[in-house]
Amino acid sequence: MPSDAAPIPVGLRRSWLFVPGGDEAALTAATHCGADVLCQELEDFTPPDRRAAAREISPDVIRAWTAAGRVAAVRINPLWEDGMEDLAAVMRGAPPVIYLPKVSEPGHVAALDDAITRLERAHRLPEGRTEIVPNVESARGLMQTYAIAKASPRVAACLVASEDMAADLGAERGRDGQELAYVRARFHAECAAADVTSIDCPYTWRDEDGLIAETRTARRLGYTAKSAVVPAHAPIINRELTPQPDAIAEAQRLVAAFEGAREAGAHGVELDGNMVELPTYSTAKRLLDRARAFGLI
Repeated sequence: MPSDAAPIPVGLRRSWLFVPGGDEAALTAATHCGADVLCQELEDFTPPDRRAAAREISPDVIRAWTAAGRVAAVRINPLWEDGMEDLAAVMRGAPPVIYLPKVSEPGHVAALDDAITRLERAHRLPEGRTEIVPNVESARGLMQTYAIAKASPRVAACLVASEDMAADLGAERGRDGQELAYVRARFHAECAAADVTSIDCPYTWRDEDGLIAETRTARRLGYTAKSAVVPAHAPIINRELTPQPDAIAEAQRLVAAFEGAREAGAHGVELDGNMVELPTYSTAKRLLDRARAFGLI
């Protein structure tokens, strides 16, 4: 993927915010909310009778967001609905990222890849610059996440839904999100196996404590990114998915203890009652690498 595809590397994009595609005030305000990725949402958040107007303003929205240092994205409709019309219009603005909703099989991604390639050529854009983020919103899609993620080299990340996924499962939604616990764990594992970034589902309630709890659960599962539908949630997600000083200090202490033990000929070391071996050491090293990437150490 060319380095000019987006200003923030995919692995450092923590908050991915959906913004109603036809609401110009919301689109402008989102520029300053702190989200790493801003997505002009042309599907669920844009009524069909407002999609033409949303498509028309898309290039200006992408330009403004990019100038502000955000990663600009557009979520089109499914290709079997209005998606092709959406795509043809928004590619005039050369969005770095296209979200594809309702992805339930690899062929959906392959079809979008082909369509984007034709439009990149038509607009004389570098071929391959446009990333695809498949949105997995059904049980069928969940069972095929690995294949979906590998369906195109354009896939840099995949996103798992909350409301649509719960509805497809016939699950009862709750603030604690327990009905999606397996979905979130399975989805992240599939993405990790495919070596793409997993984007956790949005927290659709407004209370901050609930968002913090859910984001911390995501972090424990291995997520480094989370979607959002409330602009005020972006700074909270960013904070929770950025290594904090206490975590950095603990990782440095663990790395030092393990490396000291190795130099002394031991295969591991006991620290605070826990036997630290190579996997734990590697996890701590990854946290420190992430902290360096954010300029924290």
